[in-house]
Amino acid sequence: MTGNPHLAARLEKTGLTQADLADRLNKRIGTLTGQPGRLTDRHVRNWLTGKTRWPQRRQRVVLEEEFGTTAEELGFVPPAGRERAPSEDPVRRRTFTNATASLTAAAFLPAVPSNGSTRVGMSDADRLERNFADLVQADNQGGAGIRLETRALAHAQHALDLQAVGQASARVRRRLYYLAAAFTGTALWAAVEAQEPERAQGHLNKAMRLAGMAGSSEMQMRLWGHAALLSFQQQQMHDALAAAEAGRRSSVCRQDALFRSLASARLAGILSAVGEDAAALRTLAHAEKAYERADHGEQRPAWMSFFDCAELDGLGALVMARLGRHAESEARLHRTLTSLRPEFRRNRTYYTIHLALAQLAQGEADQAVATVLPLLPEKGEAPLAGRNGKLLRQFDRGLGQLAPGAGFVIEWQNRFAEGEKKL
Repeated sequence: MTGNPHLAARLEKTGLTQADLADRLNKRIGTLTGQPGRLTDRHVRNWLTGKTRWPQRRQRVVLEEEFGTTAEELGFVPPAGRERAPSEDPVRRRTFTNATASLTAAAFLPAVPSNGSTRVGMSDADRLERNFADLVQADNQGGAGIRLETRALAHAQHALDLQAVGQASARVRRRLYYLAAAFTGTALWAAVEAQEPERAQGHLNKAMRLAGMAGSSEMQMRLWGHAALLSFQQQQMHDALAAAEAGRRSSVCRQDALFRSLASARLAGILSAVGEDAAALRTLAHAEKAYERADHGEQRPAWMSFFDCAELDGLGALVMARLGRHAESEARLHRTLTSLRPEFRRNRTYYTIHLALAQLAQGEADQAVATVLPLLPEKGEAPLAGRNGKLLRQFDRGLGQLAPGAGFVIEWQNRFAEGEKKL
């Protein structure tokens, strides 16, 4: 089990944070037992990720009271062979159309086709595609994480559930498989961003199968890019290179220069990491030429909205850093941060840390600290997590090695250590 989209969708509907839910459940436990509960946001996170598949009895009782449904309908799975006690008899399961309503309504999706008939049509797929665009926007604004991951999984399941509602043309079914792959791909990306390789691998396997059923080269190209990054994070460099090359070979790259540019830039990044310096520079040049040739007015899927000249410069900067050309990497990163659109907040943080790393590599410790200092959390804010958090820890180690004992370094280390305690 890679996650609990049912509980996540319910939580999404309420607007509660994980800490909020824990507080509400603790109060309910206090009412039942006379002593407040001790649940924390970590318990909720374990429920959402599927790490805890079947909460303790007292926790199940208050969860069922909070959401007005059974633990099973909240996505929890009792241990094999376990029978419910009589007091825990589940409510009667509804037919498919209503059985999925607890999930789909919470994910802001109707449980039946929008035209009220037993036929699933393009209008139903259109509605899902609008929701996909909303998720992409949330991701761009820094929303990657377990919340995005579970929201995406809920929508992916709904896309598959629609197949069982009634009749649909082959064209509609292919599009629903495409959307299921798209949502699962977003869950994959969120898990990669959160540095959760096991969950990411499960999402990748499912998304690839769905993209194949949809017959979508474009979606497969997107997934190969995520697969390359996942393998890179795990230091499986041969797999990372093979995945990046597979993405570059996708037929959509032959048809559209912008896809070709993105796939080539990603491939250049992997080549630079495995020591293929000349091939990396050559492939990056191909990416830049393809970008110039692309028709930027052409309509493309929502997930491609991030790829513009700022992103291409950013990807090029990563190549230059791996080749040891840190001054050129810094110049490209300055261009990226100057032209990056305001809504891409997570990417701005990512490339700001890389800018600080490029400055650090050139011995400019004080400038590097000035660059990255605004990213430290203010009082009450959570520190950076996932991929950006890992990069910031890399910066902290490098800074300590470059200028140990310097006053501004000690000040940075104290502030950074204080933020890390909140994790």
